[in-house]
Amino acid sequence: MNILLICECDKRALTETRRILDQFAERRGERTWQTPITKEGLDTLRRLLRKTARKNTAVACHWIRGLDHSELLWVVGDARRFNAQGAVPTHTTQRNVLRAQDENDWHHLPAISVLTALAALLHDLGKATQAFQDRLHNPAARERNHYRHEWVSVRLFQAFVGTDDDAGWLQRLATASDADVDAAAFEALWLDKSTRLFCDGLSDAGFSDKQKAERNPFKVLPPLAQAVAWLVLTHHRLPCKPVKNEATASDEAQEDGGFAWRRFGAKPKFLNRIHLDGLLEQVNADWNEPRESPSPTNLSAYWAFPHGLPVGNPAWRKQAARFARKLQALPPGTFGALWPADPFVAHVARLCLMLADHHYSSLGLQKPEQTSSPLRDQPVPERTAYLQPHAKLHANTTSNAAGKKVCNQTLDEHLLGVQAHASVIARALPSLVRSLPALPHHKSLMKRTSNVRFQWQNKATDLAASVRQRAAQQGAFIVNMASTGCGKTLGNARIMNALADPKLGLRCAFAMGLRTLTLQTGRSFQNDLGLDDSQLAIKVGGAASRDLFAYYEAQAEATGSASSQALLDEGGQVLFEGDDQHPLLMRLTSDMQTRSLLAAPLLVCTIDHLTPATESLRGGRQIAPMLRLMTGDLVLDEPDDFDMADLPALTRLVHWAGLLGSRVLLSSATLPPALVEGLYRAYRDGRTHYQRHRSERPDEPLKLCCLWVDEFAQTHADCASANDFRTAHAEFVRRRCAALAKAEVRRRAELVPLPSDWQGLDKATRRESFAYFVLQHAWRLHQDTQNHSIAPATGKHVSFGLIRMANIDPLFDVALAMFHLGAPAANVRIHLCVYHSQFPLLTRSGIEHELDSVLHRRIDKSAANGDKDPALQRPAVRALLALYPEQHHLFVVLGSPVTEVGRDHDYDWAVVEPSSMRSLIQLAGRVRRHRAGAVERTNMAVLDSNLRSLEQKNTEDAVYCKPGFEMKRVQSPKGLQPTDLRDSATHFHLQSHSLAELLPELTAQGGAIDAQARIAPRDKLQPKALWVDLEHARMSDTMLPREASSRFFTPVARDATLHWSAPGSVWLTGLLPQYQRFRYDPQPRVDVALLPDEDAEALILHRVDDGAGPREKLFVPIQSLVTPVPDSEVRGERITAWMQLDLIQALQQWAEHHDQPLRRSAEKVATASLPDQQEGWRWHPVLGFTGKN
Repeated sequence: MNILLICECDKRALTETRRILDQFAERRGERTWQTPITKEGLDTLRRLLRKTARKNTAVACHWIRGLDHSELLWVVGDARRFNAQGAVPTHTTQRNVLRAQDENDWHHLPAISVLTALAALLHDLGKATQAFQDRLHNPAARERNHYRHEWVSVRLFQAFVGTDDDAGWLQRLATASDADVDAAAFEALWLDKSTRLFCDGLSDAGFSDKQKAERNPFKVLPPLAQAVAWLVLTHHRLPCKPVKNEATASDEAQEDGGFAWRRFGAKPKFLNRIHLDGLLEQVNADWNEPRESPSPTNLSAYWAFPHGLPVGNPAWRKQAARFARKLQALPPGTFGALWPADPFVAHVARLCLMLADHHYSSLGLQKPEQTSSPLRDQPVPERTAYLQPHAKLHANTTSNAAGKKVCNQTLDEHLLGVQAHASVIARALPSLVRSLPALPHHKSLMKRTSNVRFQWQNKATDLAASVRQRAAQQGAFIVNMASTGCGKTLGNARIMNALADPKLGLRCAFAMGLRTLTLQTGRSFQNDLGLDDSQLAIKVGGAASRDLFAYYEAQAEATGSASSQALLDEGGQVLFEGDDQHPLLMRLTSDMQTRSLLAAPLLVCTIDHLTPATESLRGGRQIAPMLRLMTGDLVLDEPDDFDMADLPALTRLVHWAGLLGSRVLLSSATLPPALVEGLYRAYRDGRTHYQRHRSERPDEPLKLCCLWVDEFAQTHADCASANDFRTAHAEFVRRRCAALAKAEVRRRAELVPLPSDWQGLDKATRRESFAYFVLQHAWRLHQDTQNHSIAPATGKHVSFGLIRMANIDPLFDVALAMFHLGAPAANVRIHLCVYHSQFPLLTRSGIEHELDSVLHRRIDKSAANGDKDPALQRPAVRALLALYPEQHHLFVVLGSPVTEVGRDHDYDWAVVEPSSMRSLIQLAGRVRRHRAGAVERTNMAVLDSNLRSLEQKNTEDAVYCKPGFEMKRVQSPKGLQPTDLRDSATHFHLQSHSLAELLPELTAQGGAIDAQARIAPRDKLQPKALWVDLEHARMSDTMLPREASSRFFTPVARDATLHWSAPGSVWLTGLLPQYQRFRYDPQPRVDVALLPDEDAEALILHRVDDGAGPREKLFVPIQSLVTPVPDSEVRGERITAWMQLDLIQALQQWAEHHDQPLRRSAEKVATASLPDQQEGWRWHPVLGFTGKN
């Protein structure tokens, strides 16, 4: 390919750019280069330019494709120096002729900026205490903190406010810098313990709990003072309810030893709605740090101020007076309308304060290489303007050039510095989006598809483009319910690209629930859209998972099984690769992982990277995800796959997306209407606040722009209320169900009753009988001609099937029984692969990689064997067929629920132990997933019930749970009056556990399994009698607010609506994230690793504990707790282990590939997370881990 390079750099950037370009191309002019080059060479050139780019860098690369045609490939640096086609302007001016940036839609930015600045001046006043200064100068002191400096700062501010209203204390502060104000008298307003300063533990001696509560800051302070105090209190952590360290508490309490209180943020044992009333008024010192009973000497140190406060410093008083006057100048009633009912101002101001504090605290001392340099151990230049060398109080420590801990910033300097940076950050918010990289005019996203299966994407994109302007003004809530295999992933990207402002380009985050699905989606974008690392960031959280994915991809490349890539992708350039000089980005962080989370135009991540915006109780982790939501859109992939207990956190994230201005798309073929409506309501409430602060017409009623798309139809509506949305969604679902009823049926199921005599068997015998039972049905399904293929070379009958089980413990025993029983008939060979989550990471990744390869069965008509089943062409499969003489070969995956989601696998048949309708539909999507064509007979056998129903000891216990939607039977309390509310859980225990009674839809649809039952509920639900209705009732109970006339209530633990609907502004505290934990697992778990012995001949089980350092890990041998299963137990008659991995050999290959010691490799990838078992575990490389019975 022939390229032309145009350089529009200035100053030193021009010299550096010329140096690089001269190595790759020949000059055609002072600022022009031309050369033929390969794609790899061009990628290298671009990486070098980006690595050395400065603020004055601007290089455009054109591909000369013919005599009269060239195409702009990319721009590195400041793309504003070129137009959209890469042309250089004839004339330029630095005058701001259009003055487009003079106006912005941040209506309350002055209030946010001033509020942030004043809080910054106050936020660390509590560091002036003797206790804090002692801890700072004696870092070895390990005494537990009794009163954190944030709380002391609030009490000091409360003392200054006194009994005045907002006008009174503001006037005193506004005159603080006047010449006639006595500094000592002004300081006394903060420190007078006799009448003003309330010292917890001292002033309240002898007080009752009620009397103490009457002095809580948020109970007595006026509105504006409350807002300032809240910012001061929360600049490190949100207040959380203190939890007593009771003997009956969960295992988390063990971490807290003999303390009276659990650690900060521990999950409360119980929370009632009454606890949410007047929530902010309840906040006391224990909500900031659960405190023990200190000695009187230690207690007094927390309220002793030997060197006074920085408030006596003239520089501090000057700034405080300045911002007090600005607050006075705001329109009357500004904060009365914004506090405490509006989360936008509070949390955006908190974001600015946290970022400024984080940044300024990181500024330390200069460390030049020359030991004799006069700059050595001097403050970095950025601190010069705020230095207060005569101050006696310190705010933090740092390391000097010799590596010794020394005091860093004085408290006076720190307060002034944080205030200055907070003001700059707040004022820079309107220009943030324009300063971040974006993806404009991307050809692959704009290109129309000619594939008939994917042409719905063209119509959906056209619809999105037609409502782009309304979506920008009103917000957009999109529902994509296209079926499996219709290209939802790329369709979502095209829809969001059509909604994006063409002048700015696409910025969107795609959030997934599973790491594997995240990696697959990211790779799909890289390959199908031609995106590189500057345009796409893939975040999965676990470095080992990411490395394993890349490792197996590299192996595929080495063996030639990876698809070839085009010479050059058809992707578009990054419009503007980021203004590193933007005030906010300069102060964000130097950590590239954090910066890429914000900077990447397209972000594909596990949802755990975004949930800290609402779920993190400690403020620092909220900054990056909040900025991401503020500057881009959000796609939630398969949101209905999350556990019911995770839906409150998911709802909070969607509410925050609306609050911060994102457009939201939900993508799943099986979205229940209650989930969609619940997320719509949360988004609408958040967008209402955003509309008030950022809309061009803030007083105009909100009408959300809503879109619905699938492979059959695309429609939109402006929804002014939840009723409007419900009606429009129901109509779309009705049409979708009608279309699904006419679609070809690729999965037909039959219910298989379990033998009645199993109830009386012991557990071991029952599980062995279960193994025999499911193998017989697998053999029966295999024999049907539609459910197997014939190997072209040998004529053998081959099928790939899935036996799905609900839980790992019985699965382990069933697998052993299968090996013991052998094949179900003569002339049959079973190739058995056991697949669940309790394998070492390297083993599980190896299994998944092999399954991904074998079960990728899309037929490529252009290939030499285009009409053959691709699975039969795999060398590993062909080798097994040649090795064993049997005529029938069943490749069987015996798997847990991990087989249902996140895997692009295509099976011929399935035998299913049921858990829920959701899981049944998801699993059905893995049968004939890649191959079109209707089936006439059964290819799925669904058991009438599950093993739990036969093994349960108490009939009150739930059967279809973990996974599933059924709950333990809840009895109404004795003495309940007819007018008393009842727990809605009384509806969620099934009367029967036989699917013949619970699932009449299966018979009504002739055994066809599709999404109709999941997306279209009955008018009148019967959750006790019908399986599908139970799921819809559970979803409605969690996601939708109850009507006032309802006789039932939803407990706080299950109620996802509280964050946005509950009175009392619960979002001002961390109580809901503290109680409604995201991904909370009540089952204690332990991390283990299989590490090689000294001779590298055997693997020893170790427990992984946290070390003394932040990333240090300790490996404690616990080999005595593991019982290896003998190899003889995993061999049977005509049954062999499929995909058996020699873990030591695999570790050696990994270590060699990464050039690292074997033990270090094992510490990283031979790990597993197991349920904590006092008795230990059973283990075999083929079977994985399970607890001992």
